[in-house]
Amino acid sequence: MSAGPESERPLLAVDRQQQLLDLIQQRGTVRVAELVTELDVAAATIRRDIAALAADGLVQRVHGGATTARADAVPSESLLETGILGMLVPSLDYYWPGIVRGAEVAARENGLRVVLRGSSYTIDDERPHLTRLLEQGAGAILVSPSPASPHLAETVDQLGDLDVPVVVVERPGLAEPAGRPFEHVHSDHAFGGARATKHLLALGHRRIAFACPPESPTGPAVREGWSRVLDTLDVPTASRIDLSIPQHGSTISETAVDHVVDELLASGSTAALVHADAHAIAIVQRLEDRGFSVPADLSVVAYDDEFASLFSPSLTAVRPARAAIGRAAVELAAARLADPDRPTHRVVVLPTLHVRESSAGPKG
Repeated sequence: MSAGPESERPLLAVDRQQQLLDLIQQRGTVRVAELVTELDVAAATIRRDIAALAADGLVQRVHGGATTARADAVPSESLLETGILGMLVPSLDYYWPGIVRGAEVAARENGLRVVLRGSSYTIDDERPHLTRLLEQGAGAILVSPSPASPHLAETVDQLGDLDVPVVVVERPGLAEPAGRPFEHVHSDHAFGGARATKHLLALGHRRIAFACPPESPTGPAVREGWSRVLDTLDVPTASRIDLSIPQHGSTISETAVDHVVDELLASGSTAALVHADAHAIAIVQRLEDRGFSVPADLSVVAYDDEFASLFSPSLTAVRPARAAIGRAAVELAAARLADPDRPTHRVVVLPTLHVRESSAGPKG
């Protein structure tokens, strides 16, 4: 079969790059989004071609496209010039406000500003939020997609197609599109769970329970750290006191709390690591209602430290460094904006343990 007309053949890389170079020289600046349609190739292919031309000193990369390599060339308004960081978080009333505040402070220090949108852990589709942030001029996206969204894969694909830097926050296990590794910053919650368990172990506890609502996105990592320490004690998995705390939305029923307390007492646990603060407080209050004392009858360590210190007795707690997470996310985005060719960075921030009144050695 004979080959089709010349215009129907796919361009070789060298020919495509020459065509791309010609367009840049003619127009001064080109955008990847426009070239996808004009050259009928994938955005990832165009980005590779721009990178190759930039490596040869023939063009200058800018976010969203490329411009001429002349020192006096003035590109069209780049996303860096907008000074806007779009931020999408899955909650505006728990955990995330601390991250947002840290991001806001770091943005001001870098001459940028944060435009915020809030999703929810139960929302069906987060893509319209991302689109809106881009329409508002976001030059980079800081995002924490909801792991429970039925459209998570489509959201990840959308992020992978963006021509702006993307920093994923607190989602270390998020899958990535081929050829587009995301910058990440996240708390090492497994370290935090292990740190709390080691604290209780050092106090002399050997029956250390873990309690957490089943739908918590943080819970599995905290559980991993707790379990890792129990591995050093040769505690069989079947013998570990791993308790689920049912809840409806943010509400914990008295029946659910009573069930957890019954399990703690029946198991002979002398200590418990509980995620999160509200659950830990509910358990301590129920123990007190039933004539037990913390830490005399049960040591308790909360995970999150949103308001654990305000309770009486003040709760020993693990505190994720929320402000530091927000700051690191902004700094990753700012660094990427300043140097589009820098290697992809991943930042891990360790939580801290704050020892208070609710943990002590076991009785006897």
